Amino acid sequence: MILGIVFAVISGLLWGLIFIGPLLIPEYPSILQASGRYIAFGLISLPLSWCDRAHLRKLLLKDWLEAIKLVLTGHIIYYTCLTSAIQRIGVPISTAIIGTLPLMLTVTTHIISPNEQKLPNHTLLISLFLMGTGLLCVNISELRDEFFILNIWQYVSGIILAIVSVLCWAWYALRNAHWLKTHPHNKPMTWANAQGMVTLPLSCLVYFFVCIWCSDLIQDEFALPFGPRPIFFIFLMVLIGFCCSWLGTFFWNEASQRLPTTLIGPLIVVETVAGLIYSCIHQQLWPSPLILIGMFLLISGVTCIMKIRKNTH
Repeated sequence: MILGIVFAVISGLLWGLIFIGPLLIPEYPSILQASGRYIAFGLISLPLSWCDRAHLRKLLLKDWLEAIKLVLTGHIIYYTCLTSAIQRIGVPISTAIIGTLPLMLTVTTHIISPNEQKLPNHTLLISLFLMGTGLLCVNISELRDEFFILNIWQYVSGIILAIVSVLCWAWYALRNAHWLKTHPHNKPMTWANAQGMVTLPLSCLVYFFVCIWCSDLIQDEFALPFGPRPIFFIFLMVLIGFCCSWLGTFFWNEASQRLPTTLIGPLIVVETVAGLIYSCIHQQLWPSPLILIGMFLLISGVTCIMKIRKNTH
């Protein structure tokens, strides 16, 4: 169990980097960033998949179809919506909405998973209250400041995109964990490679059509297919594709196979905390007292659930 928690924390630290990518290349369309990231993910998976080909051959057609569903929903659509939301409403508001994932997954799992050991309602509510209050503290000042510089359409569309990204990733997390638990004979690395193999042709197809569609819409200075800063764009996509996609998926799969879903959900809060820390570093600002208090409450909420799980076994 401890190893599973370590894996979940590592994946959260890696996934926190996705909040910085859109800030580094704001002139690039979100769909181009998403497809570029997952092309890199697929290319990185190719040599690893070749080494793991014996296990990949054992996957059935229904497993590959499941991988396609997971990739489309939990990777391409999720990251496209998140990137677009960050570009429209900024990191703080996007993080506030994405930060509801631990609450959503914990409550959903507690309600719909008959095979999971139920958590005591009163202690679960305490944990959810801590995490909810922490999210409010982390984002209250940023939400107030950002709101007044955004127009209504930009704000509403950004909120909708962020909510869609939350729903996509919540579905992915639950569905992916279910597959791993019902296929214990498959290694998490094999499942990460399978998703990488599926991602590559889908992302290439998306990137190709985006380039065609944008060729008449994007300004002349945006040189397709790699934009005005091709070397930096490619480097960033490879970095995010390796760290956030392949490594993040691998560690998350390892954690999902070792931990109950009622615990894996709250641990996603590490991604929120990491994203906030990386954002502060990028902006070269020290976190405000509210952010520090919020981070403490978020971590306290997760710790509370971990203690509950330990005491119920």
